[in-house]
Order: sequence, then structure tokens, then C-alpha cells
Amino acid sequence: MSKRKQSEAATRADDGNDSDSGSDVSLIDVDFDFFDPNPSVDYHAIKRLLAQLFQHDADLLHLTELTELVLAQPTVGTTIKTDGIESDPYALLTVLNMHVHHEHPAIKALAQYFLTKSSSSPDFHATLTQLFSQSDAHVGLVLSERLINMPVQVVPPMYNMLVKELQWAIDDAEPYTFTHYLFVSRTYHLSPEEESALMNAAPHSRARPTSKKKRTHAHAASDSTEGERSPDGVYPFHVEDDVIRAAASHTLDYAFTTPSPSTSADEPRPKDAFGLDTRGRVMLVPADGFQALVSRLGEVYSAP
Repeated sequence: MSKRKQSEAATRADDGNDSDSGSDVSLIDVDFDFFDPNPSVDYHAIKRLLAQLFQHDADLLHLTELTELVLAQPTVGTTIKTDGIESDPYALLTVLNMHVHHEHPAIKALAQYFLTKSSSSPDFHATLTQLFSQSDAHVGLVLSERLINMPVQVVPPMYNMLVKELQWAIDDAEPYTFTHYLFVSRTYHLSPEEESALMNAAPHSRARPTSKKKRTHAHAASDSTEGERSPDGVYPFHVEDDVIRAAASHTLDYAFTTPSPSTSADEPRPKDAFGLDTRGRVMLVPADGFQALVSRLGEVYSAP
């Protein structure tokens, strides 16, 4: 089913200089259509997005069953496509009730995974242990992932739709009343040498959104964090993590259990390893702060 909202985004390759002199600029108009998850056509693409989200540990987490669970609730959640309902989604946002599905193999594996990862943070571990104990707490597992060239400006409408869909589901007596939301994300780590090399590389592009009537024009750019260096060299792949993290009661960055192909379980990542040093992140947001979080995402990342 097509969603009520559509947006059009213009992706632009820019040299980071506001002057047009001496620069090659390309502008591509892309129609972003918002759809409910479609069990008939979305299985493989959603599974790929989930594999991208969980990176090296994807094989530990029953992604086949997790994808089927996402598609089993097509009225809650959003995909973004650019070539009609039969095309592959480029982005996904949904939420699953970890209490209701606690015996589901994927949810059981994820709960144990997060408990294991949080063992390095006693307070967070104790909180998750309590939340996963089948008490009155209902944790909403938020799964959000998109292709790297999707602009962050698509995020606020997806979350606005999610808020409405959750309310409609609650009005229909469906189990979507949560006490907490658990956001899963991914990060990368840069050594000081890698950061220095990137700073001295080609100038990066900037997101410079504009608007025209009811259309949203967003200049697509990498979601890497700009500004001062992170104290620990860890950066989010998706910039909205900064807003989510500010609303979270607990945040944990962790290394994947399964080493990347360029490393082994017993050896550190070599300095000349190919590719980014990717890691995982999980953030816990109390439900009473969720609406404010969604509003803040709209303030920070919506195109004006």
C-alpha cells in the first residue's frame, strides 16, 4: 500500500564551494515514494538492509526469520522506493514488540545478543535484563536502515508515519504500547591517522536542503558526522544517531562478535586493513521521550 506522503529529492554532487566557478555540478531529481512493507516483493531487499545493519554478526541473528517478522506486520513500518511498488526498497523503518515476540527465534537471539554486548556496561546490562524479563515492560525494537546515498531528510517523514501507525494500531487494540524503544544502529571507528588522511582528502559535500511547495528537495550527502573529532574516534553512519543518543537513557557502542575478513578473533585490526572498522550501537529511549525525539528529528533534519 502506498503511503500518504511522497517527497522529491534532488541529489547533487558538489565541491563544497558555494561559488559555481570552476566546479562540475550534476543535479538528479528522484521521486521518493513511501510504502508499507510488502511481503510479496520486499523480502530479499529488506533482508539485505538488515544484513547491512548488523554487519559481520548478521549470520548470528536469524535474519530470515527477522525479515519474515517485519513483513508479518505490514501496517506498521515504512519502506522507501523510487520506481513503484514492485521495485526494491532503499530504506526501512519499523518497530517490533520484543515482549510479545520473546519466543520468536530472531527476537530471542537479539535479546541475548544485546545482553551479551551490554555486559561491559553494568547499569545498561541490568536495565536490559529487567526489560527482557517478561515483566510489564514492552520494548519496541526499532530497525532503521537505508542505502548510503539516501539523504537524512527522508528520516523525519518516516518517523512521523510510524507515530501515526502506532497510534492507529493501539486504537485497534494491537500490542504497540511500549515502555521503551531500543534503537539499533552502526558506527565506524577511525584512527587518528585515518582521520588525518580523510581531512586532507578531496573536499566533502554538504547537505543544503531547499524547498518548493509540497515537495522536499534534499541534497544527498554522506551521513558521516561533521565537526570536531569524536573523543574515541567512533562516528555514526547515520547522523540522526546524534539526536537519538541525546534522548537515550543508555547508549552502548560495541565491537562485532564476528571479526571482519581482514581481522581474526585474536588479533587487532591491522593498520593497512582494507575498508572501515565497523561496529554496532544500541540506544535505549524511554517511551515518554519518543514523541519529543520524533519532533526533534523533524526540526533538525527536515528540509525547510
